[in-house]
Formats: sequence, structure tokens, C-alpha cells
Amino acid sequence: MNSKILITAVIGIVVIGGGFVLFQQSSSTPGNVSEDSGSQVIANGKNGGNERMVPDLSFEDYDGNTVSLRGFKGTPIVVNSWAVWCPFCLEELPAFAEVVNEFEGDVVVIAVDRAEPLSLAKEFSDKLGVTDDLLFVLDPSDSFYKAIGGFSMPETIFVDKEGVIQEHKRGPMDADEFRRRLQSIL
Repeated sequence: MNSKILITAVIGIVVIGGGFVLFQQSSSTPGNVSEDSGSQVIANGKNGGNERMVPDLSFEDYDGNTVSLRGFKGTPIVVNSWAVWCPFCLEELPAFAEVVNEFEGDVVVIAVDRAEPLSLAKEFSDKLGVTDDLLFVLDPSDSFYKAIGGFSMPETIFVDKEGVIQEHKRGPMDADEFRRRLQSIL
């Protein structure tokens, strides 16, 4: 009798898990944006309708200036969540700095620190030598990560010049992948 209950429970868990996966896939149907491993498309893009705009959030940069994500309309942006405790960020932030310097002002990379104090975040970006290459902002309430439905680290969205999210990448990227993904917004 106990084995029947166990088998029924396992089957139930598999069915529920499968339903969840199918629901997640149907809620992010790709339009003109490619999807691959580690990436979640959360916008169909300009021609596909059902567009998702960059969250209407504002943050303070290291100098206390207000930075609004929607204030970049007309310029493609990449918004990345990071934290000093994230081992992947040690390699990813310098890769972003390398690539953004190649594009000379064609794109802005906004690095959103996840609820850490200024002194800790700045010490980390200074140590990596990237403080002057990316736009670092502080998010004391972790609102960006929550707004994009974050569940991994790091998380990055690619936003075109109209403010439409074209890609949402979960997990780290190297410089080559970052260059390739930038093509969706340039």
C-alpha cells in the first residue's frame, strides 16, 4: 500500500512540474528574438506585438544622481543585476566593460547592485577596475531583480532604443556572448 502512495505522489509531482514548465514556455513565446539555453525571451519585439517595456524604476548612481531606466529612450541599454557575493560577477562585469568600450557610446550598460551599501559596491567595482566603464546604480530594495522575476544570478535584460525588452538572460555571460546578444538591440 505504501508503494502505491509513493508512486502516485511521484506521478503527481511530475505532472505538476511538467504543467509548470509548459506554462512558463507559453508565457514567453518568442517573436523576432532568438531564444537559446540560459535565455528567456520576455518580449516579442517591435513587430510581434505583446511588447514588454523596461520597468519604470529609478535608482541612485555612486555619486547620488538619479538614474531612470525609462530615461534612456533613444539609446539601447543593457541592465544587469549583480552583487559582491556573486562569483560570476567577478568575470562578467569586466567582460561587459571590455565590450561596451568597443561600442563607443552606442549602448549603455547599467549595473544594478542588489541591496548592498555604496561603500561595499564601489569597493568591489573599483577592485575590478570597471567603475568608470559602466553605469553603476544602487537598488536598496532590490526592486529591479523583483520586477524582472529574477531567480538566478546574474540576470541581464537587453532593451532596444524604444524601451522594449528584447532579451532576458539568466546566468553569466562572457564577452563573446555579450557581443552577440547586443545585436538584438543595436
